[in-house]
Amino acid sequence: MEGVPSPEVFTHVRVIIGIILGLSISRLLTGLARIIQHPLRKNIYPVHLGWVFFTFLTVVHFWWFEFYLHQTLVWKFEAYLFVIFYASLHFLACGLLFPDSMEGYSGYENYFMSRRAWFFGILMAIFVVDFADTAMKGREHFHSLGPEYPFRNLFLIVVCGAAIYLREQKTQLVLLGLALICQIVFILIQFDTI
Repeated sequence: MEGVPSPEVFTHVRVIIGIILGLSISRLLTGLARIIQHPLRKNIYPVHLGWVFFTFLTVVHFWWFEFYLHQTLVWKFEAYLFVIFYASLHFLACGLLFPDSMEGYSGYENYFMSRRAWFFGILMAIFVVDFADTAMKGREHFHSLGPEYPFRNLFLIVVCGAAIYLREQKTQLVLLGLALICQIVFILIQFDTI
């Protein structure tokens, strides 16, 4: 089967991405609302909240960045499936930050540290898959992002890899700070209209 011209499919793809990413943001905001409603019951953990903010930024940035999919001239099912998979990785990361139940955990520190390999593994996958997503938008688009684009992705992959193995809270805070600075600087460089 041949691909489908972009204008018809892009609207459909945009709706599907919007649903998945809307659920992602909803998960983060609902989790934060629960903490605000019952701050003493949840045993707040600053590292966890920092990664919530990082993930929120990453989801919002991805949603904005996917606008460039309109440049895809012909859509095939494989590209459609890939974009849904990519958006779903964001939902999984958000879901891991705020589980349905905290039963069996003393608070967010205990929960987050026990699930950090899954969380950071999914974040690493997001930044690896991002290379393929950006390449799908065309060579010209890939190069238009400048050298800071591959640096950002590779740097965040390394930070997330380190966060899997390094448990100490001070180290986790340093890695979180590096990730936030990297992500915010990249967003400001790419979208200087903010």
